[in-house]
Amino acid sequence: MSYSDSDSSSYGGDYKNFKQISRERLLYEMLRSAKTGTSKSTWKVLIMDKLTVKIMSHSCKMADITQEGVSLVEDIHRRRQPLPSMEAIYFIQPTKENVIMFLSDMSGRSPLYKKAFVFFSSPISRELVTHIKKDSTVIPRIGALREMNLEYFAIDSQGFVTDDERALEELFGDEENSRRGDACLNVMASRIATVFASLREFPLVRYRAAKSLDTMTMTTFSDLIPTKLAAGVWNCLMKYKQSIENFPQTETCDLLILDRSVDQVAPIIHEWTYDAICRDLLNMEGNKYVHEVPSKTGGPPEKKEVLLEEHDPLWLELRHAHIADASERLHEKMTSFISKNKAAQIQHSARDGGELSTKDLQKMVQALPQYSDQIDKLSLHVEIAGKINRIIREQRLRELGQLEQDLVFGDAGLKDVVKFFTTNEDVTRENKLRLLMILAAIYPEKFQGEKGQNIMKLARLQSDDITAVNNMRLLGGASDIKKSSTGAFSLKFDINKKKRAVRKDRTGEEQTWQLSRFYPMIEELIEKLGKKELPKDDYPCMNEPSPTVHAKNQSAAISQPPVAHSMRSRRTPTWARPRNSDDGYSSDSVLRHASSDFKKMGQRIFVFIVGGATRSELRVCHKLTRKLNREIILGSTSLDDPPQFITKMKMLTVDELSLDDIQI
Repeated sequence: MSYSDSDSSSYGGDYKNFKQISRERLLYEMLRSAKTGTSKSTWKVLIMDKLTVKIMSHSCKMADITQEGVSLVEDIHRRRQPLPSMEAIYFIQPTKENVIMFLSDMSGRSPLYKKAFVFFSSPISRELVTHIKKDSTVIPRIGALREMNLEYFAIDSQGFVTDDERALEELFGDEENSRRGDACLNVMASRIATVFASLREFPLVRYRAAKSLDTMTMTTFSDLIPTKLAAGVWNCLMKYKQSIENFPQTETCDLLILDRSVDQVAPIIHEWTYDAICRDLLNMEGNKYVHEVPSKTGGPPEKKEVLLEEHDPLWLELRHAHIADASERLHEKMTSFISKNKAAQIQHSARDGGELSTKDLQKMVQALPQYSDQIDKLSLHVEIAGKINRIIREQRLRELGQLEQDLVFGDAGLKDVVKFFTTNEDVTRENKLRLLMILAAIYPEKFQGEKGQNIMKLARLQSDDITAVNNMRLLGGASDIKKSSTGAFSLKFDINKKKRAVRKDRTGEEQTWQLSRFYPMIEELIEKLGKKELPKDDYPCMNEPSPTVHAKNQSAAISQPPVAHSMRSRRTPTWARPRNSDDGYSSDSVLRHASSDFKKMGQRIFVFIVGGATRSELRVCHKLTRKLNREIILGSTSLDDPPQFITKMKMLTVDELSLDDIQI
C-alpha cells in the first residue's frame, strides 16, 4: 500500500502528534485519494462496518468527512438504496463476511455503485484477495484496493484503544480458556501493529516477563499475557517490514507491553484531577455531560448535552488540573470577566456579591450576547466543578481519599480501615467496595478464610461486591506477597512496622496538592525506560537494538538533573496550590510549552496495558511527554473509569452475563 508524502515518524518535517496523523491518513490518504481523474468533482458514498465507523468517529468529525466529498455514510450490513451514478469508498475490516457483501454490491449487471475504492483496516488474506479477483465483473469497477492498516480508536491526542472491552474477562477469568485467550491476543496484536504502520515507526519491543514463585510452580496463561502479545506484535511488524514501502528497517521508538496486574490500585483509587473525577462522580456517558439550562421562553429548565472534548479550550486547560485548582481557576476567570464588563457587574451586584448560579450566568448571556459562547463554556465548567465539590463534601471523600493513599504508601493498614468503617457508617456501598479492593490488592492474604469473611461482613457488602474483592487475586494478588520487588508491585517492608507499601514517595517532586501523592506505576516504568534503566531480566526485548539506533536514543533522551525540592510532610499540602506553581500535571502547564516542545521531540515511547488503562495513566503520559521531551503514547484494550473496572472485576467469575447485567 502507499503512504502520504509526509513522513509521519519522529524524524523530518513538522512534528504531528499521534491523533493528527491518524486523522490525516483517514481524510487525505483514504478519502481524498479517491478524488482522481474524472471523479474529482463528484460526491461519494462512504461505506463502513461497525468497527471502522468507530475508528472514523474517534479521529474525524462529520464536517471533515463532508469536506472531502462524502455526501452519505452507510453501514455495509444494512440494505442500501442503489446509487448507480455515484462512486463509493469502502472502509472495512478484511473479513470474509465484508468481502462477500462488497462483491454482492458491485457484481452483476446492476451494481449498487458506479465505482468502488476499497480500503481495508488491516492486512487482508491472500485467500480473500483471490476471491475478489475471481469475479470478472467486479474488477473493472474497482478504483483502488488497498490496506490502510489503521485499526484502533484514537481516544486522545496521545492515547488509543483496541476496542476489547472483555479482555480482562477473556484473559484473566477464573476458568482458563487458552484458545479463546490466544484468539483475543491475536486480534489485539494485529491492531497494535497497525498503530506502527500508521505512524511508520518500528519499535524496540519490550514486555513484562512472566514471574513464577519458584521452579516447582507452573506458569499460568495470565502470567504469559505480555510475552504472548509481544510475540504477536513482533510477527505483524516483521510482515510490515516486508510488505510496506518505506517501513523503517531499524528501531525508531520504544514499545513497552504490560498487563493490568502491574498496577491493581490505579483503576480503583480516587483520582483527583478534573477529567478523572468528572467521569468518576458524574455518571457521564463517554464524553457526554447532560445539564439543565433555563428555558429561553421562560418555561421549565431544558436538558442540554455537551461533549467534554479537546475542542473546548477550557476543558483542555483544566482536564489534568487538580479539582481544587480547577475550581480556583474558574472562580478567577469569572471574577476577571465580571470586573471587565459593566453589564456583568450589574448582574453580579444584584446578587450582593454572592456566588453566581447557572440562572444568573444565563441572564448575563442575554445581557452580553457577544460573549455568549465564552459565558456558556465558563458557566458549564463552574456548574460541573460546583457539583463535584458538593459530592466531595457530602460523601466526605477527602477523608476517604487520605486513607486510600495512606494504605498505598504503607502509612495505614487493616486496623485503620476497620476504624474508618466503624466511625463512618454513612460511607456509600461503592466507596466501601473500592477501599476493600485496594486493601485486597495490598494484603491479599487477609482476605482468605474466616478473616476475609469478617471484613466483608463489617463493610456489609453484597454478594457481587464480595466477588469483585475476591477476584483481585485473579490479577495476581494472591501470590504478590511472596514475589520480589520486580513482581506485580514493588512491596516495601519497614522493619519497624508491619504495614506494607506498594508505592514509595517520589524524590525530587514537591507536593503541591493534598491527595496528589499517589502516582500510577507506569510513571516509574516510563521514566526508567527513558533513562535506559529498565531491568532487562524483568522487561526483556523481542529485538536487540542496532548500535546506531542505541546511540540515537541516547542523544534523543534529554536527561536533566532533578531540581532540588524540599520534601514536605504528606499532611502539609493544602487543598489550594500557590498560583505560581508549575507542577507539570495541569493542562495549562502543558499548553505553555506544547508549541515549542513538539518541534524538537525525541523518539516516541509507546506503552500498552492489557486489561484497561486509567485516566491517571493517560495524564502521566501527557506529563512525561514534556518532562522527557518524547511523545508518550498510551494504548490499551479499553479506557476504564472506576465503575466500569469494578463491573469487569465482578464478571471475571460470572458466566453468561453482559456488562449491563451488573450494577455498581
